[in-house]
Amino acid sequence: MISKTLRSMSARFALLVAEDDGMSTAEYAIGTIAAAAFGAVLYTVVTGDSIVSALTGIIDKALKTAV
Repeated sequence: MISKTLRSMSARFALLVAEDDGMSTAEYAIGTIAAAAFGAVLYTVVTGDSIVSALTGIIDKALKTAV
């Protein structure tokens, strides 16, 4: 039973790899827009007040630690 499932999955994976001719122009455009949107969200999160104050607190604590 398990070997049959593994063979089936292997065959499907082989078809996916064989049929992949690359992305079309529309897929590149959507991928670029998605990457830019993710970057904008990440920038907004990282530059938010709570993150900046948390990082500042961590750095201050690290600099004040006596060795």
